[in-house]
Amino acid sequence: MNLADALDIHAKARPSHPALIDGALTLTHAEFAARVRRMAAWLLGLGLPPDGPIGICLRDTAQHVVALYAVARAGLPILPMDVRWTTEEQRNVAEHFGAALVLAEPGSPALPGLRCQPPEEAGAEAAAAARFTSDPDAPFVLSLSSGTTGLPKGPLIAHRHFLARFRTHWINLGLNGRDRFVCATPLYFGGGRTFAMSVLFSGGTLILKPPPCTPEDLVACVAEQGATSLFLVPTQFRRLLALDDATLAPLRALNLLFSSGAPLSPEERLAIRDRLCPRFFEYYASTEGGGVSLLTPADLATHGETVGRPVFAVEVEVVDAQDRPLPAGETGLLRYRGPACATAYHRDPEASAEAFREGWFYPGDLASLDAEGYVTLRGRQKDMIIRAGINIHPGDIEATLNAHPAVVECAALAWPSPEFGEEIAAFVKLAEPCDAEVLLGFARSRLPRPKWPRAVFIVDDLPRNSAGKVLKRELARRLPKLNG
Repeated sequence: MNLADALDIHAKARPSHPALIDGALTLTHAEFAARVRRMAAWLLGLGLPPDGPIGICLRDTAQHVVALYAVARAGLPILPMDVRWTTEEQRNVAEHFGAALVLAEPGSPALPGLRCQPPEEAGAEAAAAARFTSDPDAPFVLSLSSGTTGLPKGPLIAHRHFLARFRTHWINLGLNGRDRFVCATPLYFGGGRTFAMSVLFSGGTLILKPPPCTPEDLVACVAEQGATSLFLVPTQFRRLLALDDATLAPLRALNLLFSSGAPLSPEERLAIRDRLCPRFFEYYASTEGGGVSLLTPADLATHGETVGRPVFAVEVEVVDAQDRPLPAGETGLLRYRGPACATAYHRDPEASAEAFREGWFYPGDLASLDAEGYVTLRGRQKDMIIRAGINIHPGDIEATLNAHPAVVECAALAWPSPEFGEEIAAFVKLAEPCDAEVLLGFARSRLPRPKWPRAVFIVDDLPRNSAGKVLKRELARRLPKLNG
């Protein structure tokens, strides 16, 4: 099926049920499906090439959500674009993926060489006469899996892949048509977009509360809207944890509170479960493969350092450099496969050959897998520090420094060294004043000598992308040059 087929089902079965709430605007399922059809009919009337993706570079409003499903309804691939990017970044991404059209806000700067215009909607008669296809293998979205520097990677994901992801939401998370889901992350971001579309596909209610939004305003929105589910990235959780328990009280009524995008620490997970909502889940996922594993509230007491066990229909392995499965507990390269997983990157055969091999997807994460199936992330393969020929996992240094009571968060990375090839640098964010030399001594007292950091740098905050992941390449630019 075309995923937009579900909208027509809900328009008939529950026409007056609220589908989308954006501030003062409420669209019922009948109204939302009609708007999607009218915009899809307008797109078809433009005579666009069937394989040319449609860039969606819009603010986080109801119109953005309508555009997502309208492009899908028209059988065209979605190319997510961030309205916050510079004009040059937008142009680079649209050109690289061959966008046939970019839907942009009125008055947005032109993107030279590209067709850009605000979205429109055809009349009711044209929408009724339009003929839409329902091919499950049709391309659905080019979901960018890296930042906007260099050439981004974009797996081309079909409708059937996303349907499998929605099934995981129902089976493992319990996100379904009874939900009133608050979308508090940008619609450009894979998590925000995917869960928003999943709730609408299921016939639930989507409530938009995008950033910028204070933690207090977010809690108030949950209370005022009678929300049942909420997805946040780690940065948002950390801001909520700074509030007092009385302010956080409305979150305890949620049926589902979950995180994805970047792992939380075991201590943060427990604090979220105990102070925010007892029904807290952490969802490890990727843009290429959808959900991988799920850490449940019951797991926190015994496996809180992991990202849980594989979700429905996903097979996970940890392998060595020759792709041989490793015994339980050993660290190696994570790979997984399942019905939600893409098979290649669009227009990037080199990256495809590296990441997609013999039916498996290799996200580049280092991990271990225990005998019960719990997955523990050990860092990124490309983040591996090689000091004097010894492989060092940054996660070991980060876990050690995070154990210091003054440290809120730490990021360890390679520091080019003429003597050892690479040294270890650690950047830390503090909860209370502490000297860098004290932290350095703390780490060295608990780590074997090859893993000793060369230096600890104290920063006000760690740079992150929209998913909340620390941008170590930004930190690497701050490192001074080593002469020995």
